[in-house]
Amino acid sequence: MAKVKIIGTGSYVPGEPISNDQLLKLANIEFDTSKLENKLGIKYRHIAKLREIEESTADFAVNSVLNAISDAGIHNDDVGLFVVGTDTPEYISPATALIVQGRIQKKETFSASFDVGATCASFTSAFNVAAKMLAGDSTIKYAAVTGVYNMPAYVKDGDVFGYSIFADGAGTIILERTDDNDSSGYIDGQFMTDGTQWDYVGVYAGGTKKPITKDLLDNGDYGLQNLQRLPGDRNVRLWPMMMNKLLDKVGMKKSEIDHIIFTQINRSVIEEVMKVIELPMTKTTCVMDKYGYTGSGCIPMAFENAVKNEKIKRGDKVMFIASGAGFAVSANIFTY
Repeated sequence: MAKVKIIGTGSYVPGEPISNDQLLKLANIEFDTSKLENKLGIKYRHIAKLREIEESTADFAVNSVLNAISDAGIHNDDVGLFVVGTDTPEYISPATALIVQGRIQKKETFSASFDVGATCASFTSAFNVAAKMLAGDSTIKYAAVTGVYNMPAYVKDGDVFGYSIFADGAGTIILERTDDNDSSGYIDGQFMTDGTQWDYVGVYAGGTKKPITKDLLDNGDYGLQNLQRLPGDRNVRLWPMMMNKLLDKVGMKKSEIDHIIFTQINRSVIEEVMKVIELPMTKTTCVMDKYGYTGSGCIPMAFENAVKNEKIKRGDKVMFIASGAGFAVSANIFTY
């Protein structure tokens, strides 16, 4: 089977960055800015709604894909597979990836376009699916895999938790199908799921179970909802477990990992996990200080940041680990 490697990256965030002090005024909320900065590491974010920018998920995704295509040095029409990983889609139907393909290629093509929804593990799940699909189909040369987040669109007025944590953003990688002798390439992925935990946090209105009605709106039973508190040690337990499971699967040692990128929701948790797995902080990247928490967009955004700042170089062994509510966890390992 052929190999698949990353040849381009691109990101997009809407508008000017919003500092924590600016957020207090724009969202008309109150919270402890020092705690947010010192524990979670969040200092700035981009939120289209608060900047009164008329952009949403598809706009973020399209711009990140175009930036990645430019970085890869290929033509828009060269892409034969568009996969969008998100749990904040442009519409319930049609898929956001279809909209992205239409805006970028502007016509009917023999390309595949579909979404992957696995809460905040959507991008890493999409990466695994796209890499294996591309490697197994000789008719597809390039794929655009996007992680995108627009959760602030679902945050209700006065929601301190929602506005202080969640932000808008998208990141895209361009994959190329290459010969097996290429030194770069996707190695494998790993999944973990526990659907019994579906009722912790999410957007529960708008689907077939709870279609939007006037009564639903009047009762405030819509948008982002926290039904139960998530366990505080959840990611500290899950991420090392995922790393070890994937390393065992591919027959590699922890010492072979050059860089590892986690879901960018809490810097203190990442620091704790790096101690648990006995790797230095120099082997990870954190971007929540600039972007807040961008869900499925955060890992490709952090990856691009690490590549552009030469923290990740060609030949490096890189691992992604993402977790989301529901719960879904997925990981990737590849040679950049």
